Amino acid sequence: MKKEEKLQIAVSKYLKLQYPDVIFTAESSGLKLTIGQAVIAKKLRSDRGLPDLMILEPNKYKYGLFIELKAEGVRLKNGDMPNNEHIREQAALLVRLWDRGYAAYFACGFDEAKEIIDEYLKLRK
Repeated sequence: MKKEEKLQIAVSKYLKLQYPDVIFTAESSGLKLTIGQAVIAKKLRSDRGLPDLMILEPNKYKYGLFIELKAEGVRLKNGDMPNNEHIREQAALLVRLWDRGYAAYFACGFDEAKEIIDEYLKLRK
């Protein structure tokens, strides 16, 4: 199992335990699929680079929370995206989500994801 898969499972468990009433889902593009399933899955998405975690819970300021999870130790440069096309696509989509009224962040590791989730959810209506 990849580091980001383990992280996504750990964050999902945390959400279920700490916030059992919150509705959330995960992006499935990281799953191993057959070629046929992958073709269908691609047709069912608007964009590449959708965030890993989607929390469908409004707070006082935003309609929902989207988090792109990165493994512990991954460092994203402040202000500049690494020279990696996929991460730049993810960052651009997070900006688009923010512009549409959603909270949208990168989180590197469990502790950072937990902090973002807790801060967001403490502002629920």
